[in-house]
Amino acid sequence: MANFVLIHGSWHDGSAWQPTLDHLRKKGHTAVAPTIAGHGKGVNKRVNHADCVRSILEYIAGNSLKDIVLVGHSFGGTIISKVVEAIPERIRRLVFVNGFVVRDGNSLTDEIPPVFGALFAELARNSEDQTVMLPFQIWRETFINDADM
Repeated sequence: MANFVLIHGSWHDGSAWQPTLDHLRKKGHTAVAPTIAGHGKGVNKRVNHADCVRSILEYIAGNSLKDIVLVGHSFGGTIISKVVEAIPERIRRLVFVNGFVVRDGNSLTDEIPPVFGALFAELARNSEDQTVMLPFQIWRETFINDADM
């Protein structure tokens, strides 16, 4: 049996993986889905990518997890890429589910079409707390249309 750690994408939290967790556990696997720092309701959104990665590293260390199949969806792909760099001895396999893989030295906004990078910057600039809340249609048609419903 495998030890799965499932990492969600932006605009989600760990609960997005619940049906997958249920399925994996039913098959006898260990499966968890921590919430990345800065994600979820009522949490401090003022985090950077390093904070997000650190939160997953701390979760893994705090729960003594090893021999992990580390799964990242969308933005979660950027997280698992850094987690495996930090603790390769604990990771058995990486799985990218429509996950972003950014070139070294680049940010996620460097890897997406410029129109969306500009949109992210404008939305953050116009928000009270520098967060990005995508219009639903753009989120649905561009960033979450990667699986059948």
